[in-house]
Amino acid sequence: MDAVAAKQPVMTYDAPASPAPPQPTSRIQSIDIARGLVMVLMAIDHVRVYSGVPPGGDTAGVFFTRWITHFCAPAFVFLAGTAAFLHGRKLGDQGALARYLVTRGLMLVVLELTLIRFTWTFNVAYDQFVLAGVIWMLGWCMVLLAGLVRFSPKTVGITGVAIILVQQFFHLVPRAFPESMRPAIGTVWEFFYPAGLDGAPGIAILYVLIPWIGVMAAGYGFGALMLRAPEERRRLCLRIGLSATALFLVVAGIATALLPAGDDAPPALFRMLNQNKYPASQLFLLMTLGPTIALLPAAERMRGWLADALAVFGRVPMFYYLLHIPLIHISALIVSQLRDGAMHPEWYATAPFTSVPEEARWSLGLLYLVFLIDVVILYFPCRWYAGYKARKRTGWVTYV
Repeated sequence: MDAVAAKQPVMTYDAPASPAPPQPTSRIQSIDIARGLVMVLMAIDHVRVYSGVPPGGDTAGVFFTRWITHFCAPAFVFLAGTAAFLHGRKLGDQGALARYLVTRGLMLVVLELTLIRFTWTFNVAYDQFVLAGVIWMLGWCMVLLAGLVRFSPKTVGITGVAIILVQQFFHLVPRAFPESMRPAIGTVWEFFYPAGLDGAPGIAILYVLIPWIGVMAAGYGFGALMLRAPEERRRLCLRIGLSATALFLVVAGIATALLPAGDDAPPALFRMLNQNKYPASQLFLLMTLGPTIALLPAAERMRGWLADALAVFGRVPMFYYLLHIPLIHISALIVSQLRDGAMHPEWYATAPFTSVPEEARWSLGLLYLVFLIDVVILYFPCRWYAGYKARKRTGWVTYV
């Protein structure tokens, strides 16, 4: 992640930004480490997908195996917005940044529909399954963000927060059209926000674009804070992150206490933490982004081999993403062969919506063992590519 050197003067962004010359840059370690940690946690959830372990359950082990990975998508999208702001500072040209975001965003959409879909499923049966997943959402959000970068970072950030706060109103948008038009509207609008209409046939929509474009825009505005002097930056991160976390604990705690729970309801802690992700609710985003932002100062001070390893992953997150899905998929086939004498590729024909029989599900111990092995394997190609990318710095490597 490129950023302006920490000792640059503090800048304000109340007025629309004018074109600026390219700025000297250095990496902000806290962002690299935070993003690297997100990528590692993401691998837990994707190993879980191929293991057949359900997304949550009554036991603490299964519940928290899923819950800890809830931090991935919000942090990934938020920091992508921050990265866009910092990349724009390096370019010194709003037009160049907008073109970069559109190009990279559309590239991600194509990758989701081609290479990523294939590595999830190891088939090309598009008539049976097409996924609009997290990379699809990330790509389209970049395209939408390209239309906002001509405004000041403060304006973009406030717009992002507003989208998050009022997201439920987007459910009503199709009602503004005549009833006869709503089926056609739904084909497109269901990609933006669930409105109870039929979406595009044959496509599984995992991530809608709202509120995620708001999260990315908020991250873009947050990028301006990362230009502050180190101590001020740390204070702001702690203030914002801890305030968001405290707000979540108060609101979610009150809601958990007041809402009735049935006789077989999970424990109160599970109910409080089990916030809606599809689409991501305000409480879900407070729960995940608050701690993420609050931990950035600790990441900035982090040293040692673990910090170095996480920073390697954080410098090449898309390269890591493109490698980790086929590696986990192959690992699952190997595990099936060793356990059952057959690879059972049919279980993963519509991954990440797998159909592993209950009796073939992995134990949590096996899940975490495969996760650790795969992360270690991923480190070596990621370290090589991070070095190559640092030397190259231009051309196609800026997109991956």
